[in-house]
Amino acid sequence: MTGSEAPRRRRLRRLARRASVIVAAVVAALTVASFSYNLATGPAPRPPGLRMLSAGGFDTRYRAWGTSGSPVVLVPGAFETADTFDALGTALGTDHRVFAIDLTGTGYSTPSPPFTASHLADQLVAFMAAEGLTGADAPVIVGHSSGAAVVGIAALRGRNVVAGVMFLDGDAIGLGGAPSLLGWLLADPYRTTILRLGLSSSWLIRTIYNTQCGPGCPPLTAAGVETWRQPLQQPGYESAAAYTIRHGIPSMTTAEFSQLRANAVPKRVVSGIHDSQISAADAAETASRIGAPPPAAVPGRHLTMISSPQQVAAAIRAFIRSTGHP
Repeated sequence: MTGSEAPRRRRLRRLARRASVIVAAVVAALTVASFSYNLATGPAPRPPGLRMLSAGGFDTRYRAWGTSGSPVVLVPGAFETADTFDALGTALGTDHRVFAIDLTGTGYSTPSPPFTASHLADQLVAFMAAEGLTGADAPVIVGHSSGAAVVGIAALRGRNVVAGVMFLDGDAIGLGGAPSLLGWLLADPYRTTILRLGLSSSWLIRTIYNTQCGPGCPPLTAAGVETWRQPLQQPGYESAAAYTIRHGIPSMTTAEFSQLRANAVPKRVVSGIHDSQISAADAAETASRIGAPPPAAVPGRHLTMISSPQQVAAAIRAFIRSTGHP
């Protein structure tokens, strides 16, 4: 070692020690700030006047439209609730009994882990049984986006459970969880802070809504922003979000796809013409995978029940007629 190399290495070691001290101080400060922010914000209270149903170990919030006609149950996707179906429920409720639920962990239903597709299907089946939607009065069930996996699995739960199953803007194929390198950032308390900061941004909520819904959707008012934000500020949502981050969105297994394809229950696939998440080729492949006829396309992007409620309602009515129900 030369005379100049030894001082240089000592300087590097001192710099490394200083850097480690600075990093530790920054991490400590961020952790304290994160805990403080989480304590100061907290979950939002559940609003009064919600319709709740307790069945099968689940406390499910739901909405309903219509008083006559064959039943339809609408199941939301990730970050969605029964309120997402307001326009579609209104359009379809003129001649059908329409129900929409909040899946456990998202919205106002009481959290009930684990948040697997199978567990969510248990919730759906329990809700339908408690409402008397079984046997001759079994409903057509419509799953939007990741809700497609929930209705697909529910259709496998036995005879007379459903009259038909529709995948709306969804293929029931999962997306993987977050890369392991993000594990530190997505651990608590940082995960909770990131989620709450994101939900606090009206601009971010409007941007995601506009991107997913497209120009055919009504703009979000301040009240509309709260309709999306408040359900995701409920107790338990952060646990559901953590599960999704680790495991990905609800999905069906290869075996479940095979079982659904072999099942005699009627099936349909409907998707938005300009949906960036489900292309026309994806929709056709999904229909083939579950044993459904060629898919139907409606105007819109990913939130077709908001952009094109009348067209989606017409597609559901046509599907119901094909099952022999009025």
